[in-house]
Amino acid sequence: MNERIGEILSWYASDNAGTRTNIARFLGHGKLAGTGKLVILPVDQGFEHGPARSFASNPSGYNPLYHFGLAKEAGCNAYAAPLGFLEAGASQYAGQIPLILKLNNHDVLHEEKDPLPAVTGSVREALRLGCSAVGFTIYPGSAHCSAMYEQLRGIAEEAKSHGLAVVVWSYPRGSALSKEGETAVDVVAYAAQIAAQLGAHIIKVKLPTAHLEQAAAKKVYEAEQVPIKTLSERVRHVVQSAFDGRRIVIFSGGAKSDDKNFFEEARAIRDGGGFGSIIGRNSFQRPKAEAIKFLQTVMGIYAGEIP
Repeated sequence: MNERIGEILSWYASDNAGTRTNIARFLGHGKLAGTGKLVILPVDQGFEHGPARSFASNPSGYNPLYHFGLAKEAGCNAYAAPLGFLEAGASQYAGQIPLILKLNNHDVLHEEKDPLPAVTGSVREALRLGCSAVGFTIYPGSAHCSAMYEQLRGIAEEAKSHGLAVVVWSYPRGSALSKEGETAVDVVAYAAQIAAQLGAHIIKVKLPTAHLEQAAAKKVYEAEQVPIKTLSERVRHVVQSAFDGRRIVIFSGGAKSDDKNFFEEARAIRDGGGFGSIIGRNSFQRPKAEAIKFLQTVMGIYAGEIP
């Protein structure tokens, strides 16, 4: 425990000792322990995108144990996955890395303009598997967003009562939004605010672009001259939108991309006051040695060891 971790925990004063201990567990684990920064490995893509799209480029990834090992060896703060993947390795890796059980998932066999993920796990299963948190996706902008908000309310209440932390994937998506609007800075900031209002301890959003989707919001951004020109400015605004930075906001790594570009994005997250990244395909779609080097470079950027 240090001053920075103590400060972050003070933002969650209404939570019980168990939940605060589990938040501290994330912040105190791995290469970034004690920095207040996080790099989490999420592997829900097999469910979300299909096995070949997710793992064929690195066939080791078909094995659930590979991802536990990768998260541990790279020094990640935590590992997040749906029920099946966690059940396949939680015993072998018990106590070796904090776990997040992803409680809802959506497949692409039936694509929808307004998605509604299925609830595929429970708080009780998270406790059985020794998890420190549950994860849940909401799609602000979907015609079904109200149902997701209500599901999350009940799940978050139950999780907190048992001392678990709540991680929310807040991804704007739906027929009311353009494709460009899904990552517009005003929409991403709104999604972060919604997740915070729904009781999330850790909020995962996509990196925002400078596009402004909502006409009413655009007028305010322009009238108030909200700084959004650079990526670091946009990150700062999104973090500000989550209770003035009093909620942990981390950013999605997205599809596998060029290393140089990814590292520049990590610097922008760091410089904008973001708390880190949750990196899936950019890590597990590489051979393990390369993935570990990649993840530790990102961690070095967040820790300030790499300019």
